[in-house]
Amino acid sequence: MSAIGPAEIARNSWLTMAAMRRVLRDRPMIPLLGLLGILVVVIELARPGIVNTPWVGAMIRGAVPLAILAGCQTLTMITGGIDLSVGAVASMSGFVVATFVSSPGGWPVGLAVALVAAILAGFVTGVGVGVFRVHPLIMTLGMSFVVLGLSNVWQLIKVQAGGGVPRELRWLGSASFAEIVPNSLLVFVPLAVFILLLLRRTGYGRLLFAIGDNPVAARLSGTRAWQVLLVLYVLSAVLAAIAGFVLTGLTNVASVTLGDSAVLPSVAAAVIGGTSILGGRGGYAGTIVGVLILTVITSLLSSLGYPEAVRQVLFGSIIVAVAAAYTRVTSES
Repeated sequence: MSAIGPAEIARNSWLTMAAMRRVLRDRPMIPLLGLLGILVVVIELARPGIVNTPWVGAMIRGAVPLAILAGCQTLTMITGGIDLSVGAVASMSGFVVATFVSSPGGWPVGLAVALVAAILAGFVTGVGVGVFRVHPLIMTLGMSFVVLGLSNVWQLIKVQAGGGVPRELRWLGSASFAEIVPNSLLVFVPLAVFILLLLRRTGYGRLLFAIGDNPVAARLSGTRAWQVLLVLYVLSAVLAAIAGFVLTGLTNVASVTLGDSAVLPSVAAAVIGGTSILGGRGGYAGTIVGVLILTVITSLLSSLGYPEAVRQVLFGSIIVAVAAAYTRVTSES
C-alpha cells in the first residue's frame, strides 16, 4: 500500500471544504434540514418527552405568522432591499380589524379597511423606493413610524368604541385540527405556493432576481425597475397584513405594536434560508425552514428558562454569522 503524503491530504481536505461550500451555496436546504433535525434532538434531550404531537402542532402554529412576514423579507431582499415596515403594517392590520368588531358591518369591513390601508402603505413605499430611489432601509423604516403614528391616532379615535379580536380570527390563528394541523395552514399553504411559483415560474420573479443581481444591466435590458419595485412593496404590505390577521388570532391580542418583535426574526429567517442581503440570490423554501429553526430555538430557550433578551441577542448573532458565511462562500465562487 502506498502512503498518503501531506500534499494528498491537503488536496483531499481542500476538496472536502470546497464540496461543503458548494453545498452551502447551491443546496442550502441540505444543511438547513440537518440543523433543524439536530435542534429537535437537542430539545428532546434537554426536556425529555417534550417532542410530541401537540408540540409539533404548536411549533407549526407559532411559525405561520413569522413565515409570512419572512416571505416579505425574502421577496424584498432578492432585489437587494429590505422591508422594516412589515411589523407596523401587521400590527396595524390586526388592530384595525379588532376595532370594527362592534361597528356596523363588523370584522369583514375592518378586514377590508386594513387591507386598503396596507396597500396604500405599500404603494407609498414602492413609490419612494422605485421612483425617488430612496434606500429601502430608510424608506421602510420611515414608513413603519408613519404607520405606527396613524395607528395610534386610530386608537385614540376608537378608544370609546370598544372591540376585541373576532372569533373567526381566533379560530384561524390559534385553533388546530387533531392538535397537529393548525387552521392557519389554510392561509399559509396557498400563500407559500404563490410565492414559490412567483419566484420560480414567472417572468416577474425573474425580474426580481435580475434587479437584485445587476440593476444596471436590468435597466439597460429594458426592465422598468420602478414598476417592479412598486408591485413588490404593495405585495409585501398585503402579505404583512395577512400575517397580522393570523398573529392577532394566535395571540388573541390587538395592539399597535404586536408585530414589532417579529421584524428581526423575519430578517433572520430569510438570511438563514439562504437569501442574500446583497440581492440576486435566495428562495422561499429555505426561508420556511429558517423560520422553523428559529421557532425551535425559541422553544429551546424558553424551556431552559432564558429571557427574551437572550433570544434577541441570539437572533442578531445568527444574522451576522450566517450573512458573513454566505457572503464569503458567494465571493469565493
